[in-house]
Amino acid sequence: MPHLQTAGEREALEARLDLQRDAIAGILDGLDETQARARLVPSLTTPLGLVKHATFVERIWFHSRVADVARAELGLPDTVDESFILSDDDTVAGVRQAFVDACAVSRTIAAEHDLDEQFHWHRDPVNLRFIYGHLIAELARHAGHGDILVEQLRARQSTPG
Repeated sequence: MPHLQTAGEREALEARLDLQRDAIAGILDGLDETQARARLVPSLTTPLGLVKHATFVERIWFHSRVADVARAELGLPDTVDESFILSDDDTVAGVRQAFVDACAVSRTIAAEHDLDEQFHWHRDPVNLRFIYGHLIAELARHAGHGDILVEQLRARQSTPG
């Protein structure tokens, strides 16, 4: 990992994004299948759902927008909320691996483009620099959500009967 204090712009953006990717994957560390699916808030947000959503985020931004592959071709849900929905087949190991794999593909895709290259987003174009910044912020926010959920789960375990 480069020294962020002296890294070039792209190297710093990639390193910061990878720090947040690691934090997202780490949400599931030490959780069993039941804990990972626990709903502690009224929304669809669960530890496992956060990682599944982060996979969607990687795939929508890099695999769809940057690589220009249609959402339907990638099997992406139509709405953001649907990206949190867990199926019976979703497991801690499987969802984590899907996220790690999506990140690896995203890195490969991004490496083929420069920071100023523009991509379609709603009505306006965005450049790769914007996408890196957006993902850093979004993944950091969700990693924080995950930290709080895991803290709540751990507190449940340590509270006597």
